[in-house]
Amino acid sequence: MQEKPWNDYPAFVRQHFGQRVQKISVNTALGCPNLDGSISNDGCTYCNNSSFSPFYCKADKSVRQQLQEGIAFFSKKYKAQKYLAYFQSFTNTYTSFDHFKRLTEEALAVDGVCGLVIATRPDSITKEKVDYLNELGQRMYISLEFGVESTLDKSLKRINRGHDFQTTTRAFEMCRNKTFRTGAHLIIGLPGENRQDFLNHTRAINKLKPHSLKLHQLQILKNTAMAGEFKQVPDDFVTLSAKQYIQIVADFLMLLDPDIVVERFTSESPRNLVISPDWKGLKNFEFVEQLKKTMNTAGMWQGKAFKQNATH
Repeated sequence: MQEKPWNDYPAFVRQHFGQRVQKISVNTALGCPNLDGSISNDGCTYCNNSSFSPFYCKADKSVRQQLQEGIAFFSKKYKAQKYLAYFQSFTNTYTSFDHFKRLTEEALAVDGVCGLVIATRPDSITKEKVDYLNELGQRMYISLEFGVESTLDKSLKRINRGHDFQTTTRAFEMCRNKTFRTGAHLIIGLPGENRQDFLNHTRAINKLKPHSLKLHQLQILKNTAMAGEFKQVPDDFVTLSAKQYIQIVADFLMLLDPDIVVERFTSESPRNLVISPDWKGLKNFEFVEQLKKTMNTAGMWQGKAFKQNATH
């Protein structure tokens, strides 16, 4: 068993690349169909994009410039390493094929970049783009990450996600058996969901068979529709303490396919934007250590209950 009782992303990176690799976030300025009127003008109720965009991610800068500035910043902290261009903000396949191809080629031409990570929505991917990424994946590291957020249609509707879970299933099916990796993002704590719902997500995630998974706790942020909802109907929300969330994640991992690499457990939005929960500035590495201790003490590990989960 690894040092950590789950399929750890840093360990995967070391094994795959043989050295440290740093993601460099990029704002491709492609927008979102849930904001420009194609689906909705209102966006997802929880979304405040400024909460996770690094300082060098500015839409008025080219992809090349953002990557070069990001590399200059991180190269001062870490000497010899490779870089992954991370198309992070908004929906990064929401454009024509030719424009998408130009953006990817611009990123991959930057010195030191050895691959690409693309965040998108499951309703914004096409076969043409999948085939192109499949071609790229024969030569370099490519990962396509989908915002799943919930596996329950009632929750997707409530957060104004703009698609149902069947759309997510179709997107993953389109990407099955390709040369590139797939990832899923999942939020734990959405309004109207309870602890059993959180754990039941594992069944659907296991069926999607993503290569990697990013979990994070629901953070209710200022300047979002959800902030107003939280104020009006607070009883619809399960406000999880860090200790409660650690236990839920531990139980979640027990049911999760052990082949799925777990990239992240928490979101660290700026504290001045967070309305709830207040974890007193708990850092991701501190959370990881507490989770590791909880699971090791209890004899828990990722996939321990996976077989019985898969057959029921």
